[in-house]
Amino acid sequence: MRDGQVRSGGTPAALGDFFVCDFLAPSPKHDIAAMEHPLFSLSTRPDRRVLDYDHNGIRVTVTPSVKGRATTFDADILIFCISQLMAALNAGRETSRHLTLTAYDLLTATNRETSGDGYRRLRDAFERLAGTRITTNIVTGDVETTTGFGLIESWQIVRRTRAGRMVSVRVTLSEWLYRAVLSRSVLTLDRGYFRLRKPLERRLYELCRKHCGRQPEWRVSVTTLALKTGSASPKRVFRAMLREIIGRDPLPEYHLVEEPGDLIRVSLRDAVVEPGQAPVLSPEVLEEARRLAPGADVYALEAEWRAFWARTGRTPLRAPDRAFLGWLAKRRET
Repeated sequence: MRDGQVRSGGTPAALGDFFVCDFLAPSPKHDIAAMEHPLFSLSTRPDRRVLDYDHNGIRVTVTPSVKGRATTFDADILIFCISQLMAALNAGRETSRHLTLTAYDLLTATNRETSGDGYRRLRDAFERLAGTRITTNIVTGDVETTTGFGLIESWQIVRRTRAGRMVSVRVTLSEWLYRAVLSRSVLTLDRGYFRLRKPLERRLYELCRKHCGRQPEWRVSVTTLALKTGSASPKRVFRAMLREIIGRDPLPEYHLVEEPGDLIRVSLRDAVVEPGQAPVLSPEVLEEARRLAPGADVYALEAEWRAFWARTGRTPLRAPDRAFLGWLAKRRET
């Protein structure tokens, strides 16, 4: 066995057991449970508080290590891994919770700096993810987990540059998270998510994506929103932070408005495309899309293209297949 990698249960993981993250720019996807519940810290400083969350029968306790709780930005590593695994599942490839990835690919896919400081922060993120322990009754893949686990079981730098910068990394995801992937309990994120630089903005987007989704709107009380974000700020401070974000309106896909009764209304930015109104693509063009974007979720691409079509004026299309392929070519260039 190479590099001392060990499976859970003590059995060495052979090199062939590792899934290689080699898909180019797959659609970013996140675990639904992590989007709905506050597993990650909003703090930008080491957060060593134990989080106890209890809402609608879901109980979560998150215990940090000496390095602090895993943060919203640390979750980028999990999003990258989940996206690669889902691309493999969609392409019919074998997967494993033991992954090999290239650090540079992870940094660029999640809109992070590739400077020396960027690699150092990436290492810190791996340590917080491995050290943060979670106990919950959240069900993933029809299995209720009630024991403690880390979001990643282990990680290891396999190859470095001469200057000591990590090049290749091996990661073993928790069985809990891997079950979520296999059961496809994930949602596609807008790529603009990685451009959000404030933890609360990211957390709000996750909740909007989970609870509003593709519905026209979703309403939630400020009290519930504070609980579900995991914010430790007093309610008046949290409300002030919400108002500041509402004023800037930075979230991709969703628009937030404060309403009477201490409510927040979330609405989908793109006009809703009713069944029968959108251009229809042929099965052949979807197969061509699979060839042009290996590992991509073609149905997610189709939905993204239809939203683009609606946003740009709903122009009648004489050749929707050709228009879709043209849009896909431009998307791959960006």
